[in-house]
Amino acid sequence: MNRLYRSTRNRRLTGLIGGISENLGLSSTLLRLIFFISIFATGGTSLLIYFIAALVVPKESYPADPYGYNSATGYK
Repeated sequence: MNRLYRSTRNRRLTGLIGGISENLGLSSTLLRLIFFISIFATGGTSLLIYFIAALVVPKESYPADPYGYNSATGYK
């Protein structure tokens, strides 16, 4: 199971929704739209939960290389 990180590549504000979309394999645009609607549906509670989660979830340590090179180890 993959760990949840805030994305460094797919971000608008904190990268949390981008990280969730990468982890679940869903469209980040769809998740952002659902989140935006949920702000009004919950009276702003989901926005508070979002910022708390952004503080708790760690940032991605390094962006993944699309060509397979791992910069941490130097191997493919």
